[in-house]
Amino acid sequence: MTVRVLRRVRLEIEGTVQGVGFRPFVHRLAKELDLGGWVANSSSGALLEVEGPSELVETFVQRLSADAPAAARVEEVTLRPVSLSGETAFTIRASTDETDGMERRLVIAPDLATCEDCLREMRDTGDRRHRYPFLTCTQCGPRYSVITGIPYDRSRTTMEGFPLCARCRTEYETDADRRFHAESVACPRCGPQVVLWDAQGRSLAGRDAAVQQAGQFLREGRILAVKGLGGFQLWVDAGSDSAVIRLRERKRRPHKPFALLFPSLEAVRAACDLSGEEEALLTSPQAPILLLRRKTPAGLASAVAPDNPFVGAMLPNLPLQHLLMAELGVPMVATSGNRSEEPIVTDNQEALTRLQDIADAFLVHDRPIARPVDDSVVRVIEGEGVILRRARGYAPQAVPVPGPVPVPILAVGGHLKNTVALAQGDQVVLSQHLGDLGTAESVMAFRRAVDDLQTLLNGTPQLIACDLHPDYHSTRFAHELALRLAVPVVPVQHHHAHVAACMAEHGLTGEVLGVAWDGAGYGPDGTLWGGEFLIAGYAGYRRMAHLQPFRLPGGERAMREPRRLALAMLWEALGHDGLTITGPPRRSLGQDVDAIWTMVRQGVASPWTTGMGRLFDAVASLLDICQVATFEGQAAMAVEALAEQYERSPACVAERAETPSVIPLLEKTARLAETPSGSDWVADWRPMIRDLVRDLHRGFPPGCLAHRFHQALADLVGQAAQVAGLPRVVLTGG
Repeated sequence: MTVRVLRRVRLEIEGTVQGVGFRPFVHRLAKELDLGGWVANSSSGALLEVEGPSELVETFVQRLSADAPAAARVEEVTLRPVSLSGETAFTIRASTDETDGMERRLVIAPDLATCEDCLREMRDTGDRRHRYPFLTCTQCGPRYSVITGIPYDRSRTTMEGFPLCARCRTEYETDADRRFHAESVACPRCGPQVVLWDAQGRSLAGRDAAVQQAGQFLREGRILAVKGLGGFQLWVDAGSDSAVIRLRERKRRPHKPFALLFPSLEAVRAACDLSGEEEALLTSPQAPILLLRRKTPAGLASAVAPDNPFVGAMLPNLPLQHLLMAELGVPMVATSGNRSEEPIVTDNQEALTRLQDIADAFLVHDRPIARPVDDSVVRVIEGEGVILRRARGYAPQAVPVPGPVPVPILAVGGHLKNTVALAQGDQVVLSQHLGDLGTAESVMAFRRAVDDLQTLLNGTPQLIACDLHPDYHSTRFAHELALRLAVPVVPVQHHHAHVAACMAEHGLTGEVLGVAWDGAGYGPDGTLWGGEFLIAGYAGYRRMAHLQPFRLPGGERAMREPRRLALAMLWEALGHDGLTITGPPRRSLGQDVDAIWTMVRQGVASPWTTGMGRLFDAVASLLDICQVATFEGQAAMAVEALAEQYERSPACVAERAETPSVIPLLEKTARLAETPSGSDWVADWRPMIRDLVRDLHRGFPPGCLAHRFHQALADLVGQAAQVAGLPRVVLTGG
């Protein structure tokens, strides 16, 4: 007779294990193996004990990671033996703040797109959740946007105000049900509801009638503010030029591309080129906005993305979006619910105030939003998805870092495209994308996000990292907070931060050649850097090379007017002759050309910079495709679009065979050891600008020159990599 050896172990699970059905999974696995014990959420992940025959306990431990729910991420399992208790049943216990000495970690999942099981129920006329806009289960629905505390329980979410009805309670407590311990579970009887308001906040319809009437408004070309998962969106018919132009005028966003919501994958295929990798991302639980090449004709209003071959496309990720898109059947603009440069609106009454002069009607609901979460933006490059804006579906996933940080560190980010982060142990937890800190509303959102991270992680920073730029709001805030907490502040050079962040994202250690290109970042010499080649690791960097410096006539104003950069570079490249042989007609540079030219020549109100973004601006102006920009990156996007369009033309093949690319010279300079910003090499763009002006006068098409410009910059990176002699090159920047 074989004697079975009994064993009991205690396991501490770290990773994304709350809000993803992990406890129900553990419960089912233990019951399948006939093991006793319990599982509970904790402040640092999940705690559990399991007891039974030794070989079955071993099987349980192995399957814990291998068979975990798709949305879960088991990062670390700590196991230790404990005394037998004779327990034969397995239960889910109430959450605990017990950590067994573990540092608190953010374990909550991002918000996840509606799963197929929930969609089937929503479409089933016989189901009690038929056409209900807030159905969810353990595998989908709101997480990060509704959580108010850790551990993750309904009482610590914005669903606290919606007590479960008897039928939902039964599902919640039945281990065989997919809503077993789904904290956001609800139904039409006990859950949130939608209401349609007019522009003054008067109720027009409720429940399903509100959805149907909202669809009718959109078919009529009206602008609808729709309260979603992490904030409001502004919707309008993407096929109507007049409707899209009206939205642009009201939102004060004349040119920046709008995101599009498509009713189905087939509708995306009809309008855009779509690879297998792109299709997988669109239909993933993250369901981001994906930058896709649009077809010609695409059936979309030209005002959706003016002069841009790409559109930002997404599929419905919420039940409410699925219901609306089923009503409409055509693509909709679904852009962030805000005025330009302001943070996304999350509150119903706030929406009436801030969006009243934009929206014709409001489709609202009564589930509060704990924090603003915009849509993520992703682009597939060489078959791999690259996150351009980390928000819904991805935030607040942590980035592991090599080796534990010595103390908790708060990083407060820069001025544009701000994100904040808290480093504890061996991970950095990133907030959602917050946006630019140029308005009082955005500054308030930034400060709330800083408090939010500390609350969710129960962490007080012992060190604060900020940008080196002394005038950023985030920098001033860092010094204020540090004074209040009596902790040190460490200013970090902007481009070194870019390189280190990219290294962490890809798990790199040691030294790399960091190519950090953007519009502007404050350098230790007091000038504005932005075209940098750094030999860098996490602890420090050396400036190996940079762009040949040039002037910013008018300072910040030059960043909004590419024509000013064109004049500055013509002066540097051609001297006094620059104004007489410019590429575009003189009238396209504006009436104040002479005044700007004088500023450049005399260096008045014209600080020096090495910003690669500004080089793109100058080329856009010289090619006469953007003289004044209405949003950040507009000129660079125009140059890229022109080059990319030319690359796909038959003329490009012939041109490449006949004419070599124009390559800026990477020239050796004297090493200035006593100057912190001194470098060994300089990338001299002046020969390239002289050749570009010459070729414009010779009649070369602008697309050809935009394409050569990109080739030249790629060649420049290759030259720098050869000089650096390092096996890894990190490409990063704004």
